[in-house]
Amino acid sequence: MTLLLLSAGTVLAPLLPGTIQTLKARMQGRRGPSPLQPYRELRRLWRKSRVAPAEASMVYRVAPPLVAACAVCAILVLPTGVDGPLGHDVLVLVGLLALARFAITLTSWDTGSGFALMGAARDLTIAVSVEVLLVLCLVLAALPAGSTDLNAMTAAASGTSIWFTPAHWCGLAGFALVAIAETGRQPIDNPDTHLELTMIHEGPLLEYAGRDLAYVQWAAAARHWIVLALTATLFLPHPADPLGSAAAIAVWMGAACLGLAFIETMVAKVRLLRVPVLLGAGSAIALIGLLSRAFA
Repeated sequence: MTLLLLSAGTVLAPLLPGTIQTLKARMQGRRGPSPLQPYRELRRLWRKSRVAPAEASMVYRVAPPLVAACAVCAILVLPTGVDGPLGHDVLVLVGLLALARFAITLTSWDTGSGFALMGAARDLTIAVSVEVLLVLCLVLAALPAGSTDLNAMTAAASGTSIWFTPAHWCGLAGFALVAIAETGRQPIDNPDTHLELTMIHEGPLLEYAGRDLAYVQWAAAARHWIVLALTATLFLPHPADPLGSAAAIAVWMGAACLGLAFIETMVAKVRLLRVPVLLGAGSAIALIGLLSRAFA
């Protein structure tokens, strides 16, 4: 089961951002790219040789494989219903995502590129608020299970009884903002921008090309898979049995792609200084959920 889910996450992850881009184009009256476009880009990049700036050190060369390895390990930590090689502790998952972000930030300092440093600084500014909100939402999901094990948290979120608790609704609302921020979608970030002055997640990647860029782009797609899988397993309805749960999760991940495309079509990108305010509102909602559970 673990090998099957790892293969699914590894192979199908690029399909999620591709589907979002296709749905968004159709909503805007355009034909848009195929959902398989990310696969074509990864194939094209993988065939090219690595290119590194003359002043880059080993940090620049090691970071892309490290980021991809963190994404693979994070997929292994996702709930599977059985014991995995890395366990299923949600704190390990949070640490892996933070390590990947830290590695990309180091490469910006290593190359000394002004635009890369600017994008990394913006990314870290947003990450401070995102990680606080992420931890609060995961605490809300862990309290019914009494454990930080993702399998136990998924089992506690199954059925319908949990939907009668206000804390779960607060966790869902907060984690929706986490999903938007972690996947780099509007209104937090614009994944379609090619302007250096407005880049956030894309800024630190300006110096990369070839296979190194393929590693990082695949890891970004894997982050879509990880975040949307957590949304479906911890905060959306699903049955307790493994097959029914897998089918429900697949449906919810497709619905989440549709929701992200709709939000990007209807909502403009907010100003950078407004992003912490938006994420702070999500943290306030999560805190209300914690208080409602504490005094229930």
